[in-house]
Amino acid sequence: MAAPTLKVALRTYPYTEAIKSGAIPVTGATLEFEDVKPHIAAFRRMVRDLAFDICELAPTTYIIARAYGVPIIALPLFFVRRFHHDGLVVRPEAGIETPRDLEGKNFGVRAYSVTTGVWKRGLLQNEYGVDIDKITWWVDDEEHVEALKLPPNVKHVAEGESLVSMMADGRLDAACTGDAGIGRTGKPGEGWNDSGPVLPDNLRELFPDAARLNREVYAKNGVYPIHGCLAIREQVLRDNPDLGRAIFDAFVAAKAPYLAELRAGTATDKQADKDRKLMQIVGDDPIPYGLEANRASIEALIRYGHQQGLIPRAYKAEDMFLPL
Repeated sequence: MAAPTLKVALRTYPYTEAIKSGAIPVTGATLEFEDVKPHIAAFRRMVRDLAFDICELAPTTYIIARAYGVPIIALPLFFVRRFHHDGLVVRPEAGIETPRDLEGKNFGVRAYSVTTGVWKRGLLQNEYGVDIDKITWWVDDEEHVEALKLPPNVKHVAEGESLVSMMADGRLDAACTGDAGIGRTGKPGEGWNDSGPVLPDNLRELFPDAARLNREVYAKNGVYPIHGCLAIREQVLRDNPDLGRAIFDAFVAAKAPYLAELRAGTATDKQADKDRKLMQIVGDDPIPYGLEANRASIEALIRYGHQQGLIPRAYKAEDMFLPL
């Protein structure tokens, strides 16, 4: 059988460049890349229309899609990592001094299933005892998986409104920052996050000592939040049973030079700066691949997704990711 040509949507990272350039090939396949901007549009095209053979997806989008029967499965390759005590801001006048003070308040997050929001709600619920059902979650974007039914305490902003406008006039008490919340203007589209919106200048972080808390919680539970995973159409793997391992091995090989540069201190771009900070918490590999290396994080995300009503049951890690 001739090697298949596969359509791929994947962002460029220092540890994926060699795959995208062809410097490191995938045995048994030819990859053709389509750059989608913003890449979030690729998420929707994949889970709604199977528009790609292989696609980098937000992991929450992925586990919801798979739980709802979309015929895709992911490799345990995770391209973006971050902790979540930071990026949660509150209005000073809202009376929110502790996490449990969020109960009864209005919180802004771009979409209920956005992965950053899932990690933050999971942290609030499981580490700080917050009843997330007592918070009203305001969203101003659509969910990637159209079949998803949202809990009754999730509200969509009115037509012509946004999280930014609600925060500006005092109708939100708290919100995620960045693309997952009030750090962008409008729905995902070309240039949607080129410039940040004008926000009240007195917003403050709920956790001012986020770095310390990130380190302490990681030391306790080993959960290192995952954000970008690689999903493949199941039919591609049925037709090419060895391809999952071949893709995984190619990405491991592509990461190795970057990891060596990080450890030697010679990597100098923005990604390297982020990864060096993460290394202070997680050790000398800030981008671990493989099921066992990421089991605690995968199981936590699945558990949080179930707790938050995004998936119908608490799946095993092996139900969601190939055991590589």
